[in-house]
Amino acid sequence: MNVHRSRHSIQFSVADLAVTEAFYAGILELPVQRSFTTPGAPDHLMLDMGEITVIFVDESDVIRAHPVLEQRLGMFPRGIGATLHFSVKDIEGINDAILEEDLEILYPLELKPYGVKELWCFDPDGYLIVLDEPVALRP
Repeated sequence: MNVHRSRHSIQFSVADLAVTEAFYAGILELPVQRSFTTPGAPDHLMLDMGEITVIFVDESDVIRAHPVLEQRLGMFPRGIGATLHFSVKDIEGINDAILEEDLEILYPLELKPYGVKELWCFDPDGYLIVLDEPVALRP
């Protein structure tokens, strides 16, 4: 089994690992890795963020292990009150890809006065994502 190096982790249930991987690794270009699990163990994705590892698991695996959560996992949008923040490169290209995939944008790409380009959107499972890219401010 692939073991994450971080002392802490946060786990998110998702409808489809392949779609989640395409969003986080493909569109956002974050270092997402597929797990190497023992036979019979659920597959998952890991995003090592240094002190914390973000783990994505298929909701069907979570429901099989914890049937009491089925009703709550069916609620949408997910993660109300939780926001994932990521610093990215090429935020304009990411913005174009998000628009092309017809994903929901909460606040469009904007240059903030504190020196970042920022975009708020939802991932394919409805989790709120805030993306930023530092820019050089002109005096």
